[in-house]
Amino acid sequence: MDTQLLERIFKLREHQTTPLREMSAGLVTFLTMAYILFVQPAVLSTDFSGEPTGLDPGAVLLATCLASAFATFLMGVIAKLPIALAPGMGQNFFFVSVVVALTARGFDSPWQTALGIVFVAGLIFLLLTFFGLREAILHSLSPSLRSAVAVGIGMFIAFIGLQNGGLVTDAPALVTLNVSHFRSIDGAVFWTGLIVTLILMTRQVPGAILIGIVCATIVASASGKLQYHGILDFPTIKEPAAFAFNLSHVFSLACLPFIVVFVFMDVFDTMGTLVGVTQQANLQEDGTIPQLRQAMTADALGTVVGAALGTSTVTSYIESAAGVQQGGRTGLTAVTVAVLFLLALPFSPLIMTIGTYPPITAPALVCVGAMMFRNAKSIDWSDETESIPAFMIILGIPLFFSIADGMALGFVVWALLKLARGRFDKATWPMCVLAAVIAIYFLSIRVQM
Repeated sequence: MDTQLLERIFKLREHQTTPLREMSAGLVTFLTMAYILFVQPAVLSTDFSGEPTGLDPGAVLLATCLASAFATFLMGVIAKLPIALAPGMGQNFFFVSVVVALTARGFDSPWQTALGIVFVAGLIFLLLTFFGLREAILHSLSPSLRSAVAVGIGMFIAFIGLQNGGLVTDAPALVTLNVSHFRSIDGAVFWTGLIVTLILMTRQVPGAILIGIVCATIVASASGKLQYHGILDFPTIKEPAAFAFNLSHVFSLACLPFIVVFVFMDVFDTMGTLVGVTQQANLQEDGTIPQLRQAMTADALGTVVGAALGTSTVTSYIESAAGVQQGGRTGLTAVTVAVLFLLALPFSPLIMTIGTYPPITAPALVCVGAMMFRNAKSIDWSDETESIPAFMIILGIPLFFSIADGMALGFVVWALLKLARGRFDKATWPMCVLAAVIAIYFLSIRVQM
């Protein structure tokens, strides 16, 4: 290892760190977020009812590893921040909801069009970063609505996790507790993973979710639920997803709201993560994030490349805070994570075996959903023009079984209440325009589908 080269690139002494400390921090960050390797292929390859979306799990795993490695390497080299990137939890479920919506509307290539939407959203994010307009978008959505979107998606993810784990099942009255689950093997696998993960999370053990997946896998293996077809090999791909995105329908009125939502979600997720992680690492200078434009560029390029390779929006991961806690302060931490994503590829058969048995990955969804629910504290519950739309989003996303529809309801109600109360200074024009587009879309197009 050329320590002098690393010093020139990452300025380790200036940040009072060492190559060993940075690489160990990268390992901790990777272990903390490695659950995405198991979850992402399972999420993108099936819809919310368990039907195939058309995306091949092996293709998704390949795209996830490559896009995550590419974006994280860029973050480390051009922004020099200890922040890792991968397909975002929340965005991946929104991606599936878009595929479901496009399928219901008769699109001939739903998952390819959804990848095209993500691709275009990434390009827009890149342009917004280049022209310095990201702050305008960030400030157009109130903090309460941003938090509500995170909470609503968290509830949705946790709800799906409970369904995948077998604890919640269909019923005439919507859903109900599956009592027989408690005495089943699926139940034993699910509860093992959930309890282990929760205990480790409360004790702030790095990689708690990954350890929970490993423990659940051991129980599933001992119970004969898993059929292993090898451990070491590269992904088996029956239908390639790389460069399969379809742009022919992307610029239609039916797809416009999806593009806008993807851009909003990526901007807010990225900014929130960058602020949180750099603040924890004491890297901010006079309250500003160093190399912000470079960091946003790495994020946007990650989304573009990810969509081209066959996965959903790539974004900065808040789990990077675990590596910062371990001492990571420079881009060498991120570069280490990028290398580990590539090293995960030869273990594709093991990853696919684990990821295709829902009770193993279900606890991860429940725990991630619980962490996202923390954002509820940031909602202004004393202001009805903020709290009511936020509540609509939180309630609408899981009940409509659609992230897009739940967000749409909240955005329209938010604009209406702001205007009704005469708070024209708070009703930002981008949000009012978005609300109007959503209302027209539902009244003129959606009702005919």
